[in-house]
Amino acid sequence: MSELEIYIDGASKGNPGPSGVGVVICHNGEIVKKISNYIGEATNNVAEYTALIHALQESLILRARKIKVYTDSELLYRQLKKVYRVKNENIQILYKQVEHLLTGFELFSINHVPRENNKEADKLATLAVKNALKKL
Repeated sequence: MSELEIYIDGASKGNPGPSGVGVVICHNGEIVKKISNYIGEATNNVAEYTALIHALQESLILRARKIKVYTDSELLYRQLKKVYRVKNENIQILYKQVEHLLTGFELFSINHVPRENNKEADKLATLAVKNALKKL
């Protein structure tokens, strides 16, 4: 699978609070993988970055060469486009991890989409939190 479209989202119940990530990976418009993981206590921004990291790692496993990422997080989008600087130390660590993972791809683009265009990833992130809270 040389080219993938990826939808990512992070959810935090409270900020910080119990958090989850949702990732939908598509190839030629078909869903090839869904990820819904609980990541413990985190801020919403940490959850957004963690979703991206999960997506990038999975894309490398799938041997993708080109990826298009779609997020409804304006902060993540603007930081990766270098419009905003990354000031928060926790986010800087995740940002560096993202930069490192991106070296594994020939082409990477990130696109900001409205929340309503990211419903599936949002649902997966929220589901991860709900399922974890049921178990606690």
